[in-house]
Amino acid sequence: MRRKDRAIGDRESLAAIIEEADACRLAFAAGDTPYIVTMNFGYEWEGRLPVFYFHCAREGRKLEMMRANPRVCFELDAGHGLKKGPAPCDWGMSYSSLVGYGVLGELNGESERRDGLDRVMRHYGWAGEGEYSPGVLAATKVLRLAVDEMSGKRKD
Repeated sequence: MRRKDRAIGDRESLAAIIEEADACRLAFAAGDTPYIVTMNFGYEWEGRLPVFYFHCAREGRKLEMMRANPRVCFELDAGHGLKKGPAPCDWGMSYSSLVGYGVLGELNGESERRDGLDRVMRHYGWAGEGEYSPGVLAATKVLRLAVDEMSGKRKD
């Protein structure tokens, strides 16, 4: 990171960004073709790094690219605020963001898929027990991103 004065690395600050973020962007690369997609997510901590969960349709471009290359980059951001100034170059934006890398894979067992969906629902405020109809489960893929590197940045 070029601007070390904006770096954040403590788990509490990183967790706050994850909790506040309402979407996660996943970047895929297969051959010479990049692809980025914005997804709803859930998460849990495993040691010092989070694990993210996503849901999607059972087929599509992101799955094709993941199968070709499961290494992905991810980005989350929150706390946006426009800062106006007297001249164009005095304007700016406050924000907090995370960027990281990891390996994305499919969850296949029904209990782990339900657990992944529960984590997504809890991130957005669901407090009850997750009950998913067999039709919804049959039509839904659940993905798990094991993060192996992540850094945070904040500009006030």
